[in-house]
Amino acid sequence: MKKRLLIATGGGDCPGLNAVIRAIVKRSAQTRDWEVIGSIDAFNGIMRDPMHLIELTEEKVAGIHVQGGTIIGTTNRGGPFEWPVKNNDGSWTTVDRGQDLLDRLRYQNIDAVVNIGGDGSQRISQRLFEMGCPIIGVPKTIDNDLSDTDFTFGFQTAVDVATDAVDKLVTTAASHHRVLILEVMGRYAGWIALHAAIAGGAEVCLIPEIPYDISKVMDTINRRVDNGKGFAIIVIAEGAMPLGGGMQYTESEEVGAMKIKLGGAALRLSHELKTAGCEIDIRETILGHLQRGGRPNAFDRLLASQFGVKAFELALEQKWGHMVAYRHPNIVAVPISEAIKEYNLVNLDSDLLKTARGMGMNLGD
Repeated sequence: MKKRLLIATGGGDCPGLNAVIRAIVKRSAQTRDWEVIGSIDAFNGIMRDPMHLIELTEEKVAGIHVQGGTIIGTTNRGGPFEWPVKNNDGSWTTVDRGQDLLDRLRYQNIDAVVNIGGDGSQRISQRLFEMGCPIIGVPKTIDNDLSDTDFTFGFQTAVDVATDAVDKLVTTAASHHRVLILEVMGRYAGWIALHAAIAGGAEVCLIPEIPYDISKVMDTINRRVDNGKGFAIIVIAEGAMPLGGGMQYTESEEVGAMKIKLGGAALRLSHELKTAGCEIDIRETILGHLQRGGRPNAFDRLLASQFGVKAFELALEQKWGHMVAYRHPNIVAVPISEAIKEYNLVNLDSDLLKTARGMGMNLGD
């Protein structure tokens, strides 16, 4: 009787998810005594009645490494420990179905689980591991904010998209003599913003790790005007905040969803600049989910494939409670508990920030 491995992809979608799935299936096929099952829409597939599971064969995953998204779907709502339930009066609440999930895994004769996801998904992985689940984590987030890995797949593709946007905004900003603000993803970590700003040659980059002083941003714009440039590009992470202020967000009313929904950092910055006396026209561009979608670049396909192969090999070793990680140039295993202990934030003494400052980039401080 073949052993069974269940794959779940949770949280936001990300370029490279399909490459991980494909690599797990192709590596498992070499043993000939494993079969791989996909749980549709994260763990929802196995928790719903009827269950929504599909067998993932080599034929099913052929060529999917070039596709964005995930063929088994994903969700960032609910989960085994906060499962949405509708009450008789029409209101909603959440219940803990962690034990129910474990019972269903046993019923389906699942011998190993690979959970592909970011910080929230890996926190679920750790709780399940502590309950006795044979689980392996694979880090996935375009924000690159998971610790204990040099990079997460999807990040480099998101940086490519953001950099391309900066390149395009430079030409229109120069033509119209405007300040153009590009808002990119990055809730707590400014990796995408910083990489894209340096690669694209932005004048200002505002990230969550450094609360910005609007007067310092205005200084850069004024210098650009005085020097005859007449335009400026600002890249701002969605989680960036002014000195003494907080992140710009709205509260979500969706049951099981994240409580806060970020957005509006660029618009707030635009208002602050106008209030501070900026006389140049200002326009805002919110890149949004364009950073998540589309084909993964070569780096992310390679990293995702390495992660997938390593994840299956960790399952063979029964190294439960571990997450695959990239420690250049190697793919290693680290305890999930260590990876989720703290966010991977931009270090204020990092060479990357020194590079930005060395080229005269304004970081808002």
